[in-house]
Amino acid sequence: MTSVGFKVVSFKDRPDLLEAADAITPTVWPEFMLNDPVANRYWFRLYEVFPEYQFTLLEKGTDDIIAVGNSLPLVWEKDWHDLPDDGWDWALAQGFKDREAGRSPTTQCALSITIARPYQGKGISAHVVSMMRSIGEAHGLNALIAPVRPSQKTHYPLIPIDRYVHWRNSDGLPFDAWLRVHARLGAEIIKVCPQAMTIPGTVEQWEAWAKMRFPESGVYTVPGALVPVTIDCEANQGTYIEPNVWMCHPIRHQ
Repeated sequence: MTSVGFKVVSFKDRPDLLEAADAITPTVWPEFMLNDPVANRYWFRLYEVFPEYQFTLLEKGTDDIIAVGNSLPLVWEKDWHDLPDDGWDWALAQGFKDREAGRSPTTQCALSITIARPYQGKGISAHVVSMMRSIGEAHGLNALIAPVRPSQKTHYPLIPIDRYVHWRNSDGLPFDAWLRVHARLGAEIIKVCPQAMTIPGTVEQWEAWAKMRFPESGVYTVPGALVPVTIDCEANQGTYIEPNVWMCHPIRHQ
């Protein structure tokens, strides 16, 4: 799949890599995605509380960071189709709540896969997902669930996610490239989580994040967003509610 040679390193073993890994994030993700309140509360605690679930791929020979994978364990004992509508925000908070309550986790949840720009389009993503799933297997968890952010939805912000998720290529696989990566690795699309991440901000903040002006209240398409952003100039408030797609990878223990 890829000619790039790499080695997998856990942040539990190499916490010194965190600063370099963090520097990649703003070069890959839209700025507004770095301003989710739930992420701001919990994100860096992942590396302290769940370091064994955070890892990086380093290029052999250079030790340059190719990709970063983030996940965490949580408790889920209901049917997969009952997974919450506030997918990503829920999962990140729930993992910490379960740990603080002393509950034994049953399931692994993927949170983020960030691939450095020079290595994108080289088949790296499938390796990162597979490595993530192997971590869950090593910890005896029953599945890897993921509130997947469909990458090409940014080109179709006005198409409802409920329709977009059913688009298929001629081979029957999902139209969306990122959904397709998971599907090829055996994941099943469970359902849409329509409120996976909620990002509020002032109008001024949203103008800075989107690098565009919002002269009046309304609904705006913003570069990098999966759906439009709602701007209320009178209330000085902008709100983005991102939909994701719940997918589930079964973990088969030997």
